[in-house]
Amino acid sequence: MSATGTTTGTPVLHLVTCGSVDDGKSTLIGRLLAETNSVPLDQLEYARRTRRGGSTIPIGDVDFSLLTDGLEAEREQGITIDVAYRHMNLPNGRRVLIADAPGHEQYTRNMAVAASNGDVAVLLVDAARGVRPQTHRHLTVCALMGVKTVIIAVNKMDLVDYAEPVFNEIVSVVEATAARLGVPDVRAIPMSAGAGDNVTAPTAHMHWYSGPSLLGALSGWEPVEDNSAKPFRFPVQFIVRADGNFRGYAGTVVSGEVSKGDEVVVADSGRTAVIDRIVTYGGDLQTAVTGQAVTLTLDHEVDVTRGDLIAATGPTLVQPADRFSADLVWLAEEPLAHGRSYLLVSGSRSVPATVTNVRYRLDVVSGHEHSARLLDMNDVGRVEIATDRPIPMDPYSTSRDTGGFLLVDRVTADTVAAGLTRHAMRRAFNVVPHTYDVDHDARVLMMGHPGKVVWLTGLPGSGKSSIADAAVRRLHALGVHTYVLDGDNVRAGLNKDLGFTPEDRAENVRRVAEVSKLMLDSGLVVFVALVSPYRSDRLSAKALFEPGEFLEVYIDTSVDVCAERDPKGLYAKAAAGSLPNMTGMGQVYEEPEHPDLVLHGVGDIEATVTQLTAVILGE
Repeated sequence: MSATGTTTGTPVLHLVTCGSVDDGKSTLIGRLLAETNSVPLDQLEYARRTRRGGSTIPIGDVDFSLLTDGLEAEREQGITIDVAYRHMNLPNGRRVLIADAPGHEQYTRNMAVAASNGDVAVLLVDAARGVRPQTHRHLTVCALMGVKTVIIAVNKMDLVDYAEPVFNEIVSVVEATAARLGVPDVRAIPMSAGAGDNVTAPTAHMHWYSGPSLLGALSGWEPVEDNSAKPFRFPVQFIVRADGNFRGYAGTVVSGEVSKGDEVVVADSGRTAVIDRIVTYGGDLQTAVTGQAVTLTLDHEVDVTRGDLIAATGPTLVQPADRFSADLVWLAEEPLAHGRSYLLVSGSRSVPATVTNVRYRLDVVSGHEHSARLLDMNDVGRVEIATDRPIPMDPYSTSRDTGGFLLVDRVTADTVAAGLTRHAMRRAFNVVPHTYDVDHDARVLMMGHPGKVVWLTGLPGSGKSSIADAAVRRLHALGVHTYVLDGDNVRAGLNKDLGFTPEDRAENVRRVAEVSKLMLDSGLVVFVALVSPYRSDRLSAKALFEPGEFLEVYIDTSVDVCAERDPKGLYAKAAAGSLPNMTGMGQVYEEPEHPDLVLHGVGDIEATVTQLTAVILGE
């Protein structure tokens, strides 16, 4: 949230410091903390007695950088790796939460987390070294994350004899990038964090500069945007029930304001109601504003659950959609694979989502948009995302809380990306599924048996197709309607445009899963014979189906047996080096952790088929 006003008790000002390695971020923030009495005396004493290896600061003087670096690894290397958070009180009484972001390029993801809540960014530039690529990178991330005020802190001016031309040249370069990115409020201060020039008080060393010190600029800061003019948004965190049939909806106003008597809408369902009470621990309010935690009651019973969004009606209404254009800051070591399903987490809401397209990767230095199919760690890019059901999300420019989200790996539960919604795509509102009178239940009744998807996974040559073929013959003789989606057969037609990279494999699984879902709806028992080597892809496929409709079957055959069989000659090609993406040789195969059935691809195939068909038929 953005702070408003400058009096005691106003919301916290979120400050993020960023810049290239050794530009002096930790020293600057350490001095700010020390000279505003925001550091305990024992920490100050520690900073007087302790020195990093190679430090030139005399024992007895304060090494201000030690006041913010939190990890031992940082102190050993003399760099900031993680985001260090500290609190500071301004002379006017406002509290500041300072995030000291890491400078190295490989820790851009940490810096993005720090900027996601920032009201003001202090972008440091070493006067002696000038503007570097990481300066542009951090400025770009700050702009993407919605930071409206950027203070260009040209540090270490003492190393260039406090020369005004050096300051002006650096500022002109950074301001040009800020203008391209649309940052609305850009200021510049020449300083020396080590010497104390223009940090908390003006200096006599730069008579040509008449502006405020950094502390003065922060004390006088006012937000660029008026939060009260933004549309009202209230994500429901939990339902409050009490004696007397009291039912309220607790959460925090993340945007705009709401008053008793206002008409609101539950964005997920479209149901409207009127605010009856605004309840707080200290008593009822007439109006609640951005940043206030309250409990709302409505004038009549409406179906509201945790994760729903209560919002303003009228022209600012947010409509649920299932297709979004978004910017991603990719955080994971493994590249983004479009077609793979992740969990999209926005507030207290979590829904399955698929990255359907990578539009481009952004060059954060030049601003050029490069065409791309992948995003690697620390890349920033524009993507298209599809959720498995419509959800209300604002453009990030409207509200960080209802426009920002995380992507989470469904297997490891690791956060892999920070996302910023740009807009809901028109196709989300133009594609309306039609409901037919002859539905799944009617087709099952005619078939005489329920449909099912039997997903056979295993190494190439493990026996998937052979087992599927034999099982289909057995079931066909029993009058069961079946079909087989074989990996090679599908790649000869529907998926002939796909290769064998991890992202193409994810898309291969996604398409086959969607086709098998359509076939299941027609009442068929569908066998899928597909290597599908990654657990996350198989989990995504399974998530499309209701409980009992999807059967994951692991054909457990050793790689030695598969290589000895080698019915397609694939293992021979892999051994000769002409097939680098061969599963089990060049690419990993992730065995199912909890398959519904494990079969072995050696031995009596009829006995194996008997075991499989018994599970399918529920015998």
